[in-house]
Amino acid sequence: MLPAPYDRLHAALREFMPDERLVTDPLRTLAYGTDGSFYRLIPKIVAIVEAEGEVVRLLNLCRELKTPVTFRAAGTSLSGQAVTDSVLVLLGDSWRGCTIPPGAATVTLQPGVIGAEANRKLAPFGRKIGPDPASIATAKIGGIAANNASGMCCGTAQNSYRTLASMRLVLADGTLLDTGDAASRAAFAVSHGALLSGLSDLAARTRADEKLAERIRNKFRIKNTTGYSLNALVDFEEPVDILQHLMIGSEGTLGFLSEITYNTVPEHAHKANALLMYPDIGEACRAVALMKPTPVSAVELMDRASLRSVEGKPGMPDFIGGLGPDASALLVEIRGEDAAALDANIAAVSAVIAQTQTLFPPTFTTDAKLGESYWKIRKGLFPAVGAMRKVGTTVIIEDVAYPLDRLAEATVELQAMFLKFGYTEAIIFGHALEGNLHFVFTQAFDTDEEVDRYRRFMDAVCDQVVRKYDGSLKAEHGTGRNMAPFVEMEWGPQAYGLMKEIKALLDPQGLLNPGVILNDDPEAHLKNLKAMPAAHPLVDTCIECGFCEPTCPSHKMTLSPRQRIVGWREISRLEATGVDAARLGALHEAYDYQGIDTCAACGLCSTACPVGIETGLLIKAIRGDRRGAVAQGFGTYVAEHTAGALSVARTGLRLADLAKRTLGDDTANGLFEKLRTVTGQRLPHLPRALPTPTNFTPLPQAKVSAEAPTVVYVPSCTSRSMGPAANDPEKTPLPVKVEALFQKAGYRVAYPEQLSSLCCGMPLESKGLAAQADAKAEEMVRAIWAASANGTAPVVLDTSPCSFRLKKHLKDAGLQVLDLVEFIHDHLLDRLNFTKQTEPVVLHLTCSTRRMGLDAKMKAVAAACATQLVVPEDVGCCGFAGDKGFTTPELNAHALRHLSKDIPAGAKAGYSNSRTCEIGLSDHSGLPYRSIVYLVDACSTPKAPATASTRASEPAF
Repeated sequence: MLPAPYDRLHAALREFMPDERLVTDPLRTLAYGTDGSFYRLIPKIVAIVEAEGEVVRLLNLCRELKTPVTFRAAGTSLSGQAVTDSVLVLLGDSWRGCTIPPGAATVTLQPGVIGAEANRKLAPFGRKIGPDPASIATAKIGGIAANNASGMCCGTAQNSYRTLASMRLVLADGTLLDTGDAASRAAFAVSHGALLSGLSDLAARTRADEKLAERIRNKFRIKNTTGYSLNALVDFEEPVDILQHLMIGSEGTLGFLSEITYNTVPEHAHKANALLMYPDIGEACRAVALMKPTPVSAVELMDRASLRSVEGKPGMPDFIGGLGPDASALLVEIRGEDAAALDANIAAVSAVIAQTQTLFPPTFTTDAKLGESYWKIRKGLFPAVGAMRKVGTTVIIEDVAYPLDRLAEATVELQAMFLKFGYTEAIIFGHALEGNLHFVFTQAFDTDEEVDRYRRFMDAVCDQVVRKYDGSLKAEHGTGRNMAPFVEMEWGPQAYGLMKEIKALLDPQGLLNPGVILNDDPEAHLKNLKAMPAAHPLVDTCIECGFCEPTCPSHKMTLSPRQRIVGWREISRLEATGVDAARLGALHEAYDYQGIDTCAACGLCSTACPVGIETGLLIKAIRGDRRGAVAQGFGTYVAEHTAGALSVARTGLRLADLAKRTLGDDTANGLFEKLRTVTGQRLPHLPRALPTPTNFTPLPQAKVSAEAPTVVYVPSCTSRSMGPAANDPEKTPLPVKVEALFQKAGYRVAYPEQLSSLCCGMPLESKGLAAQADAKAEEMVRAIWAASANGTAPVVLDTSPCSFRLKKHLKDAGLQVLDLVEFIHDHLLDRLNFTKQTEPVVLHLTCSTRRMGLDAKMKAVAAACATQLVVPEDVGCCGFAGDKGFTTPELNAHALRHLSKDIPAGAKAGYSNSRTCEIGLSDHSGLPYRSIVYLVDACSTPKAPATASTRASEPAF
């Protein structure tokens, strides 16, 4: 039951928003209410909006009922600006618009577009958006603009404030303004003349006060996101221009940004990098000051503690371990519009570097892989601290900015403060060209003593940054709740008074994100601190940053990986403390479906996680813990009778196929769904692209040349039991097609003994039956070891999840286990002649293909077969997840909801390398999806005479 007036608000919202977009249950309000900061507030209502009209009506209701409202984009912000205990507004799927006019000099984006997606769309034009925050692969445009986020290369010249062309915004009173539309501006001038006059007056007063105006200009010569963008008052005279620039960096406290048009910036393809080592921080900072006026794109500073945190880790240079105790590094990147321009820029920067004392001769490289290895050091700093922290602590990333000419002494002082307050693990790195430092340290908030230590440390930092160096307390992370009590300290009472006037003009009731940016409570930054209780060793290092969320197929349907961990932490806390049994029961009940049943456990989250957490392992562990003796015994029985289990599966497929052929697809599917409903979802969902049964048994091989190489082929369980769908024009089972392709390429195909009983264990592992799964994997390893003549011949699996699992499981490096795509790319492309087809090829890169790093090879194989290759941009994990497409089909439907829009005209088939994924892809695209082997076979001929092979049709039983 919601308290008043939220009960009335909820009832009113239901009049124009469906229940599924109004969240009030305890699990999802907790999970959806979590952002990347170390603050915790749980919203009363989470409203997921899909249109401007809904935002307008919601704001009108909130104003009428005086309920505060907070807007959230991706929730990666670090300063507490995206949490609330009132109404939280999230963006639904409909805010992903991107319009690029001819020439791409500008780009118009809705707030739900991820920054990296905008850049991918701009890349063909050699352009990008200016802001480049480290979170750009997750952060959305709404948050990037609302926080005036910057990054490694954009500096102060290419941030949202400087590259803004126009925007659409909704004010606190529900009024919509399009600053790029003359008619909208004119109408706004009539309806809100007093507001515009107020802004004009503020600007005039500010410009008339030369001392104040000059202070504002000086404050924004370095990075600064503390408080409002007061530079709008001195940079612009037209009040609408002032208004839209005040919106940048306002953190949702002045209005809702529903669209923004950026002036794009060049994205030069020619780049060079150098990793420069200096004897101490002073010499490194001197080098930075010298490089500032040169054509350098980025200079990243790393102190000795930073370098020590990645020392000895895979991929890190050996020389890091031998550096002195005060050594520092600069990672320098230079760009050019062409090779000649790059060379000229390198020469200019190198001439300056030659004036400094480096530990090793400076060398710039244009080798992309070597450059990547340098950036890997920089990007590995934060994970290194996060991974080593104690359970129950969180990682805090603060960012400040100092005048560049005083960066060295300020950095040394900051290092001394770490030791004084006991933060011995703290590291410093940052965007040195802008005097912007990030410092990372671990902090517990579970005792008064720890909170007090944090308070005293932050007081000291603020005193140093503001009073000694007149720097920025927040350079690019936004003010939020974290620095709100210190805004007046940094800016002084006169400038702070301007900020209060701005807030009063635009949000007179103070309902938009109250407590953020402006906060009269001097201890606001010490309240509502987020606890990080132990939940499970597999996920205890999670810092709840949210970088995982775009990779997750259940995100926006139930829970994301971050939200699953948040929920499990709360469940674990309640179980450990024994408090609030009713809340614990409600969380458990909701978590069964939201957290466990709808987790695909695909592992893609680990590829985006800064500390490498694979949330699916937690879910599998929970599933395993819940398997009682009966379930464990049944799992063992299935593992020991794999051939029989597959026979049962074939029988089910045969009966379903018979029903579909007898009753027709629509009638049969309708009947099955009714039966599924009646049985409480205990019967499986039957997709339209349901496979027909097949039963592959190796036949004696035709005679081949003694010189022919051997390959051991292991068809997966699914390949041996699931044939093409009944409505697929292709009727040849996958193992038959693979065998024929290998023979076409001149290979002798061998199979392990007892193939019908072999399984990698993936289906058992996904159910949490780890012991049984590992036993099956070991059985397979023994079989393929023998079949490959003790590792002499390569072993190929035709299903990517199975390949990935077996590769992870292998203990003997002597076995060459390859995924089918990998084998085709590395061994068959040169043994076959290809004729490219003209019709488009649609490709699905499975989760395991991506995790094995085979996506580029898969694209290369497809490109050898077709002139047009399409990889749908909004599809990651397909959500079929082994058998989830049968048991939880809504997950598959949600994951593929954007697939059909990217299917090009003329495409007749899609290709992948996992049979179960292909079922769901076929169902939701309208195209038959098959293994990429079918494409390779259709487009290739042998370079040498192929071995003749005759294979009779085989029964499915």
